[in-house]
Amino acid sequence: MATLFQHAVWKALEKIPSGKVTSYAALARYLETRAVRAVGSAVGKNPNAPQVPCHRVVRGDGTIGNYSGGEGVATKIRLLSQEGVEISEGKIVDFDTVFWEFTP
Repeated sequence: MATLFQHAVWKALEKIPSGKVTSYAALARYLETRAVRAVGSAVGKNPNAPQVPCHRVVRGDGTIGNYSGGEGVATKIRLLSQEGVEISEGKIVDFDTVFWEFTP
């Protein structure tokens, strides 16, 4: 059974627009927690991927990070590419341009 925290993370994922990415740390800030690893764990347990777009969460340095759905990272790259996010050598191209920060 999912926790209230996991549900809060999954609800926040729905706010990330197509063609944009955010970081685990930005998601944690939005949820007003310092528990970035717990956020990452909840993202990884998202039962409704890719409809609830956990593939849009990447590491703070612009690298892809992990993905537990489909064929793993290859699926994450494919989903992001389909949304117009360019990836080269495992990193988001023009990361600052496609980065999406949550607003309170």
